[in-house]
Amino acid sequence: MNSDVTNILEAIDSGDQQATEQLLPIVYQELRRLAASRMTREKAGHTLQPTALVHEAFMRLVGGADRQKWSGREHFFAAAAESMRRILIESARRRNAEKRGGGMVRADLGENDAAVCPQDDETLLALNEALIKLQDHDARLAKLVELRYFTGMTIDETANVLGVSSRTVKRNWTYARAWLRNQMDAE
Repeated sequence: MNSDVTNILEAIDSGDQQATEQLLPIVYQELRRLAASRMTREKAGHTLQPTALVHEAFMRLVGGADRQKWSGREHFFAAAAESMRRILIESARRRNAEKRGGGMVRADLGENDAAVCPQDDETLLALNEALIKLQDHDARLAKLVELRYFTGMTIDETANVLGVSSRTVKRNWTYARAWLRNQMDAE
């Protein structure tokens, strides 16, 4: 499957319009699994469903006027993680703006929030602000958080996408969570 995805992405890069139609059936189950995993951490009553999240992310990845160049399957799924993150953040901002006129409230992660798992829009938005700062501090750590948190990838899946060992992902995941908690506590 890895080489199929990579070959199709190369065909898309070269302008093959039919290649985009071939890509979705191949990556759909993987994207759907990642989105469903991520959506289980959203509070009940969320208006965005995993299927809609996958479709929106896919359209942003391959459906836009500005074609993105892909360097392989890992690059595509890393971009999918970032796209899903942005969609969820935009959704949270819309809901927050509708409820409170757009005001953002500081939200702290508790000591036992081992997986950085905010249950409300305000915490999700605060996490996003801290994640933007983490990207300025260390872009690889920010990418790791996107993959683990926003797509629910396992340690091993994240290691495969980032091209590092599982042990490195575990160590960096622990550091990134602590860094994010400190940033959110400081605000």
